[in-house]
Amino acid sequence: MRDNVERWLIHENYSFEHIKNPENSFQILVKHAGSYGIPVEVFEPKRQPGIIVIGTKVIMKDSQIVRYLTFNDEEKIKFERKIGDFCNSIQAINQVITEDGKQKVGVFVVLDNKENINQQTVFDAIDRVSKMHEKTSRFLMKTF
Repeated sequence: MRDNVERWLIHENYSFEHIKNPENSFQILVKHAGSYGIPVEVFEPKRQPGIIVIGTKVIMKDSQIVRYLTFNDEEKIKFERKIGDFCNSIQAINQVITEDGKQKVGVFVVLDNKENINQQTVFDAIDRVSKMHEKTSRFLMKTF
């Protein structure tokens, strides 16, 4: 899988770098991907060989992070449920994470049909994730 993804990225002139993550067989950060030119990660989880996950992380604004950090556990659960409902509406798998001291909302697409993982499906998913990033970012700005 890794070789195919690298070859496809090179063929389309995408700039990328490898990321070491012990949970994944490989992980590639595509620096400027999709219609919005955002960073997108492509990886294969070790626990799910043959599955490709394509995703990005929406970094919350400082004011949003400050507000989120003041939430009690119940408010955090309610917020994460609201994000989850939105992401379900745009057909994204999501996760609220803390990384590098920032709160982020990860949005992901999973390609799990080995026979249909090809250059076109990967690039369609990258573009879809790019659009999901933009929609999620706008959702956070409007509702939070």
